[in-house]
Amino acid sequence: MSSTADATTSVALLERFPALRPPISTAGAAVTIVLRDGARDVEVLLIRRANDPQDPASGDVALPGGRVDDRDSSLAATALRELREEVGLGLSDLDGPLRFVGATPARRFGLTVGVFAAVLGSSATSPRIGDPAEVAHVFWLPRPTLVEGRPITLDLDRGPLRVTASVHDGHVVWGFTRRVLRDFFGLPTEDPPIGAAFPDVVGAAEPPPAPPTSPGDA
Repeated sequence: MSSTADATTSVALLERFPALRPPISTAGAAVTIVLRDGARDVEVLLIRRANDPQDPASGDVALPGGRVDDRDSSLAATALRELREEVGLGLSDLDGPLRFVGATPARRFGLTVGVFAAVLGSSATSPRIGDPAEVAHVFWLPRPTLVEGRPITLDLDRGPLRVTASVHDGHVVWGFTRRVLRDFFGLPTEDPPIGAAFPDVVGAAEPPPAPPTSPGDA
């Protein structure tokens, strides 16, 4: 864990994962951790999802990604398609193929999510909003932001929820996205979410599951 946390470049972080095809899995979605070397530390590309009352991840900070489509030839194809649709990046913008990091549950959406990682290429186009109906903002998060967490109460459709989050320029990183990134960067595992703030379910680890439409921030 210490070697991961101490890795100083995006390439060093990526080299921990072989460029192999991911195993066959029942993952229902895929996300990509896109890295670059910032001025002071490694940075990761994140999006803020557009406000949509039909999307349980509405307004959440997330990794680029989404659900598997029947037309996708593989889980990696899902990750690349979503990367192109949401932030305008294709395989030619990456420094090599996607690396499969692993599969992890997104409990809030009842999904298993395949996690991939890549380094932004030196001649890549700048990430941009692909579909404004899905993505409201694209930004880079410095790795040190994930080290510290603070309790924040989120106002979800099903009621308020107290969580541990990292905040950068007003963007709140929590839940699935924060957990996946902290694990990727070798940061210590934290306790589960603090629990619901409304009195009838005090101590609940997370709100009731919503229909699985996006793995953005489970």
